Amino acid sequence: MAAPTTGEVLTQWTWEPSIVIGIALISLGYAYAAGPLRRRRGEPPFGRGRIALFITAQLVLVLALMSPLDELGDEYLFSAHMVQHLLLASLWPPLILLSLPGWLVAPVFRWRPTASLAQFFVLPAIAIIFFNVDIYLWHIPALYDLTLENEAVHILEHLTFMAFGVINWWPILSPIKEQRLSYPLQVLYLFADGMFMMVLGIVFTFSPIVFYTPYLSAPRVWGISALTDQQLGGLIMWYPGNIPYAVSLIAAFYKWFEGGEEANPAQSPTIGPHLS
Repeated sequence: MAAPTTGEVLTQWTWEPSIVIGIALISLGYAYAAGPLRRRRGEPPFGRGRIALFITAQLVLVLALMSPLDELGDEYLFSAHMVQHLLLASLWPPLILLSLPGWLVAPVFRWRPTASLAQFFVLPAIAIIFFNVDIYLWHIPALYDLTLENEAVHILEHLTFMAFGVINWWPILSPIKEQRLSYPLQVLYLFADGMFMMVLGIVFTFSPIVFYTPYLSAPRVWGISALTDQQLGGLIMWYPGNIPYAVSLIAAFYKWFEGGEEANPAQSPTIGPHLS
């Protein structure tokens, strides 16, 4: 099979019903929260900034799951697949968290069936471990190859990236400010997060062998060899993949340096009844 031309690649949009319906349901749920639910609760309007962040998060989903990037990563280029994974795991989660008000998520930590589990998963040590273990597991060759062969497994992979990505960013950007780490601890947390991503990127960048069988037999788009493609994917994970963490780390450091340590005083994710 011949490699597609650039023009053919750019027309390969994905209209998978589960993706379209999923994005639509998230959007409808947010619209309901920002409108009828907010008014019934007597809460203030979301604000243009918060709504803009949500729209940006949804556009990230469209780019990652519906644009030609999806087809390119599934069929031809490991590096394109890495871009997709980073959009889902490292960019969408902070955007969606910043778009949510505290009163909307607080009931999850109060409702008896979910409170204990929610409080457990947002513990900083648990959040960072589960997220990075999830990332590493899905890049084991046998599991990674399976995601390219089985669409149901592939969907599961993407959902775990998004879910654990939200959990991973929770100690930094929780809509409930009392749950956020102090600025010094945010700096340490984000540094550790970046190191996990960097190590995996280094492995791909300097490996002399191609790890994933489907890419060895895939048509070579733009003449990029399978090994060069894998090395490029490693560099993407290593550098651009760390940008969200680096930006947040710098912001936390400057807030700490400016004497804002007490602005985010919470050291524990325990949620009490005083939260709205």
